Amino acid sequence: MNKLLLIRGLGHSGTTILDLALGAHPQMVGLGEAARILARPAPSDAHRGPAQLRGDLRFERRCTCGEVAADCPVWGPVLAWLPEHDDCSLAVKMKRLIAALERAHVLESASTSWVIDSYQGDFTLPFEQESDLEIRVIHLTRDLRSWVHSRARSGRERGRWFPGLKPLLRWCWMNARHERLLQRCPHPVLRLGYEQLALDPEGTLGRICSWLGLEMSEQMLQPGQFSTSHVLSGNRMRFDPKRSASIRYDASWMAAPSGLAQAALGVPWVAALNRRLVYSADINSRSS
Repeated sequence: MNKLLLIRGLGHSGTTILDLALGAHPQMVGLGEAARILARPAPSDAHRGPAQLRGDLRFERRCTCGEVAADCPVWGPVLAWLPEHDDCSLAVKMKRLIAALERAHVLESASTSWVIDSYQGDFTLPFEQESDLEIRVIHLTRDLRSWVHSRARSGRERGRWFPGLKPLLRWCWMNARHERLLQRCPHPVLRLGYEQLALDPEGTLGRICSWLGLEMSEQMLQPGQFSTSHVLSGNRMRFDPKRSASIRYDASWMAAPSGLAQAALGVPWVAALNRRLVYSADINSRSS
């Protein structure tokens, strides 16, 4: 049975560095936003990356393996196959991508190794009805104050009024929605805070490995050097050797905290949501 690990969370919550770190394990490989790329694009999304990768963009976009997408031994054959087979189900497409991993000898066996799909933004949980895929889910959340500070940076630089308001509302709405959806998820779920990962990477990655039935690998602490992931989209830091060299906490928000975010934590349900998703002491598997 193929093993598929879904990482879900808002953009700028650490999904890319977690994908790369896990991909440095000998029995894991990250594929970035694979489901988003494989899903048939809507006509209104013809200008976006997933649709463009079916055409000329695959000769320009670079994979984290170092090759352009068309020459990547994993993505190249699949992207060439997709345009004539977009009517196939997402599960069929994912299984073809996993088979490409095996043919390229990136995976010794999909039945003993984990394939990672990480998706930022709106929450999707594909493959829920697939009985021949063993699926687990990591829900990664960043502290409200840190996330709002990160997302409001461009607004602050442009001198906008209340640049943190829109990010604040998005964090609250999206994470509350994610939590409700995961309560109905039929697969084991691990709830993880970005702060846990960044402040204690060795301990956190070790617990994730234990949850997946794997031994901890020290290579995971140096994602940029050891990751074997094949990622075509996501945070640009995947190509930054300095930023991907190790997992470090971005504490810049502490020097200039958002007053709005601080005030929001005075609302009981917001404070409880932040504490529950980010600072829960229990990161063991949970089945709903």
